[in-house]
Amino acid sequence: MSEASGGAVSSGGAAAESDRTGGAAAPGGPSYESGGEPPARARVDLVLRSTRVVTPTGVRPATVHVADGRIAEVLPHAAPAPAGARRVELGDDALLPGLVDTHVHVNDPGRAHWEGFASATRAAAAGGITTLVDMPLNSVPPTTTVSHLARKRAVAGPKVLVDVGFWGGAVPDNLAELRALHAAGVFGFKSFLSPSGVDEFPHLTRAQLAAVLDELAAIDGLFLVHAEDPHHLASAPPASGPRYADFLASRPRSVEGEAIAALIAAARASGGRVHLLHLSSGEALPMIAAARRAGVRITVETCPHFLTLAAEEVPDGATEFKCCPPIREAANQDLLWQGLREGVIDCVVSDHSPSTPELKTGDFGTAWGGISSLQLGLPAVWSAARARGHDLADVARWMSTAPAALAGLTAKGAIAPGRDADFAVLAPEQTFTVDAARLHHRNRVTAYAGRTLHGVVRSTWLRGTRIAQDGQPSAPAAGRLLTRR
Repeated sequence: MSEASGGAVSSGGAAAESDRTGGAAAPGGPSYESGGEPPARARVDLVLRSTRVVTPTGVRPATVHVADGRIAEVLPHAAPAPAGARRVELGDDALLPGLVDTHVHVNDPGRAHWEGFASATRAAAAGGITTLVDMPLNSVPPTTTVSHLARKRAVAGPKVLVDVGFWGGAVPDNLAELRALHAAGVFGFKSFLSPSGVDEFPHLTRAQLAAVLDELAAIDGLFLVHAEDPHHLASAPPASGPRYADFLASRPRSVEGEAIAALIAAARASGGRVHLLHLSSGEALPMIAAARRAGVRITVETCPHFLTLAAEEVPDGATEFKCCPPIREAANQDLLWQGLREGVIDCVVSDHSPSTPELKTGDFGTAWGGISSLQLGLPAVWSAARARGHDLADVARWMSTAPAALAGLTAKGAIAPGRDADFAVLAPEQTFTVDAARLHHRNRVTAYAGRTLHGVVRSTWLRGTRIAQDGQPSAPAAGRLLTRR
């Protein structure tokens, strides 16, 4: 990459960019709605040119003009730069829309020693993510009331390097709070159908699930569900000891299948919008596809670890691989990729759920369940996608466009006029070996340590400002707090 503000510029590969990135927003910034129009007649101040720009119509050579933090035009590759505009020549590095990760557990306040907004958003920026939406747990307090939301926003505001929105939580005792939280700008509501792992965020019974769906259907609110059935969990062999096979047996596919069936039935009865979180069981896909054909309003996500890691590879005692629902066998992984190809699965998001290292004991029964992958999702998914015949447009759709649409972030998710100038610059053919010491999330435990991946994130841009380069965050806290429009 190379850059200039005038004269001819070579596009000769990986030359360093200039450190001049323009002004940043005030720390924390103002609240920022999820949509909006670009400023009228704004002067183009930034031009990015690549032979591989990932647009909604495919990957092609193009020049992208940026004005006041928004994409003004996407033009042919040879289009001239306006006088005085800063120019960044990316050569053959790919220009993707900034990733949107709608499933991140930041845990701040209350458990910031697990993960905080500063460390999480630095990891996001290093990995090409420009927007994340924070889950309502495992912070203390959880985001289940307007006052709890206000506290979380106050903590996050001065720290965020990328744009951050918030999901609310629906728990047994806060039904009366949901409309107020919706009005306060959360993007939707998350619940568990089985124990969440933290006492302050209890799960819903079937009757409570129906009540929440009825309440949210009345305001067309989005309902996100961790679908594992507590009765099937109780009847499965308990998880105990270091053997991954024993942990996998404790959460069979039927645990997901039964809960998903109940969710579909409740959604059909209410007419509400539901989103199935972190699908791990490929056996559920035909049931989901049939529900959609019948008019049930259901969307689905899966995660990089389910698409790239397999149960057969997990060493005994390696609880950095533990998550719930679990990483399943390679044959099941093939079904998930088929679900992506067929459009039954909409999104690929991280479910980044870190903890302190001491909670990752060698016993799969007692270790904290969560995969830390915020910085690595793009190369992990791209490595597997390219091997299965997918292109960068597919990856951008799964990891940027679809998550942005899920949350209603109409200014995000595509390289198109009027959208925010949020970009990830990727060297798709370059490989690297994951070194946990180079990761930016707070506790550097990851299931990807030592794996060789394709796709090096060269730089990340938020509203036309470069916020990370070559794996290192390079800007102050320039992110904004997002609210549902």
